[in-house]
Amino acid sequence: MAVIIVKLLLMRFFLLACFASLAGMATFAQTVHPSLPAVKHKTVVIAHRGDHVNFPENTLEAYNSAIKAGVDYIETDLRTTADSGQVIMHHASVDRMTNGKGNVADLTYDKITSLTIPDDAHHKKYHVPSFKEVLLACRGKVNVYLDFKEADVNMTWRMIKALHMEQQVVVYPNTIAQFKEWRKLAPEMPLVANVPDTIKDAPALNAFLDEYPAAAVNGSIGQYTPEMLAVFKNRGVAVWLDVEANDEGPAIWSKALDAGVPGVQTDYPAACTHYLAQQHAR
Repeated sequence: MAVIIVKLLLMRFFLLACFASLAGMATFAQTVHPSLPAVKHKTVVIAHRGDHVNFPENTLEAYNSAIKAGVDYIETDLRTTADSGQVIMHHASVDRMTNGKGNVADLTYDKITSLTIPDDAHHKKYHVPSFKEVLLACRGKVNVYLDFKEADVNMTWRMIKALHMEQQVVVYPNTIAQFKEWRKLAPEMPLVANVPDTIKDAPALNAFLDEYPAAAVNGSIGQYTPEMLAVFKNRGVAVWLDVEANDEGPAIWSKALDAGVPGVQTDYPAACTHYLAQQHAR
């Protein structure tokens, strides 16, 4: 009888240890931050919608021009068509950029990809790229900052994995629901969070990051105090400031450098990378 009791106690101890280990693993999985894609430069440069000053935004030509400029990421906008196709378009409708009319969500994939985007400066016309085309254009060349406008998380994640781009993509969810869904379905995907303007101190920021663990955050120049920047640094969260503006140029880029942030999103990728190189920040 004593032997049986000892065996039962040992089995109980073993089971408790297993449960504790599993609980610890679950906690770790919830708190660990996925790694950001590797970059070659000290200051990260993200080309907003590609090199859209010289080419129509969100076209393969704009992305290829940004790649030639030596950026670390191209930013692109993903939407889903009426028949679940994945296309690149910033606005909800195709009216502004193409020769067509209607909302992306109401048009088919074939219809949207058959539309043309005029480029008056080069006397050419381009097509609306698919998500797959953009990933293939960037694979092995540049990272992708995916502005997740309106799309299916599971389908998007499957496409990224199918093209072996898991180590080259970060996702910027546009809603809290999207953020939570990405964390649930693809916990290994690094996410970019948009910190609300109402958060103005370290305690509030820590609480926000506890609830929405992100690998990076965006923001405007002057949004974050030195105390808040210290929180990001201590937690290993990258800060990529949005410096796009009508008067974007050296004065704005200098302010971003003075803030000590590791990255910027710009409308002028070639000029920005050149300036940062001159300042020995590349």
